[in-house]
Amino acid sequence: MIVSHKKLTASLLVSATLALSLGVLSPQQSFAASASANSSLAASAVQTGIIQSSVRLRTTPSTSGKVLKYLSKGDQVTILEATNSYWYKVRTADGEIGYTSTGDQYISVITAPVATPAVQTAVIQSTVRLRETPSTSGKVLGYLYKNDQVTILEETNSYWYKVRAANGTTGYTSSADQYIEATAAPVPTPIPTPIPTPIPTPAPTPVPTAPPQAAVIESVIAAGMGYLGTPYEYGSSRNDTSTFDCSDFIRQIFMDAANLKLPADSRQQGDWVKQNSNVVTDIAGLKRGDLMFFMDYKGSSASAYAGIDKSTARITHVAMYLGDGQLLQTYSVSSGGVRVDKLSASWMNRFLYGGSVIR
Repeated sequence: MIVSHKKLTASLLVSATLALSLGVLSPQQSFAASASANSSLAASAVQTGIIQSSVRLRTTPSTSGKVLKYLSKGDQVTILEATNSYWYKVRTADGEIGYTSTGDQYISVITAPVATPAVQTAVIQSTVRLRETPSTSGKVLGYLYKNDQVTILEETNSYWYKVRAANGTTGYTSSADQYIEATAAPVPTPIPTPIPTPIPTPAPTPVPTAPPQAAVIESVIAAGMGYLGTPYEYGSSRNDTSTFDCSDFIRQIFMDAANLKLPADSRQQGDWVKQNSNVVTDIAGLKRGDLMFFMDYKGSSASAYAGIDKSTARITHVAMYLGDGQLLQTYSVSSGGVRVDKLSASWMNRFLYGGSVIR
């Protein structure tokens, strides 16, 4: 008996549909069908994952892949693809891409409609804070870094933009040219942020907040303690951690623990703190984790510094204040490299000013 091509095709389609609905496809075929459905979904929706418990982010979709970092409960990630039945390829809030488990105990998936392409986007030119309100006293939600892309929702006033970051966080940031460069005409009316539609409906999950200032500072100090004993080298390379001079050491520990890239030398770091923080000239006003800036050594007695205008003196050294009269620093080959020192009278005589990097 001869069967027409159209009838044969229809028959095969019906058989495939029945096989899928009855669950008789092989695991490979079933996943292929699922991947096709996911691909269709991806064309119309953006998938976000909420981490449910601590899980590794790896370089490859395998338990033998190198661990890039740990994702913590409450972290949000963007799901780029369902690589297979066991792994998602994801992008973290800070832009890092890797693979993590698809297990329900580790990640909960929500899906939001794709937003209409923004009329105005912008590119971050240098590290700047994202705040809750359009004011320097507004709560810091996080940091935007050089080359990050944001959507400008409104030009709030002459000094502030309301923006949406790549991870969906909405807040206010400076409109100054040194921090942000708009790539299209200003948008007069805010674009509403889409409300995620759960698929399936998960239990309400708290949105992660920016880590408290104290926790970030403690992470930076811990990173610095990890370099104790690292040899001193004046003008050390900024591309490795085999040796440090004072400003290279401070710059490296903020990069390690806070993903914040300070300027390369102590004078520029001092200017950065002046521009981005409240400086103090009285040592009693320093807090744990503050940077301290010093002038040249003139002698061990206070009289050696009498008559010097410290407001115009040249910065020659930077260290981190640990509290309780202690410094974390590196300043010479003979001192043994990175170490913890007492804030002696000699250091106090040389002190110019200090301030916090993390506010």
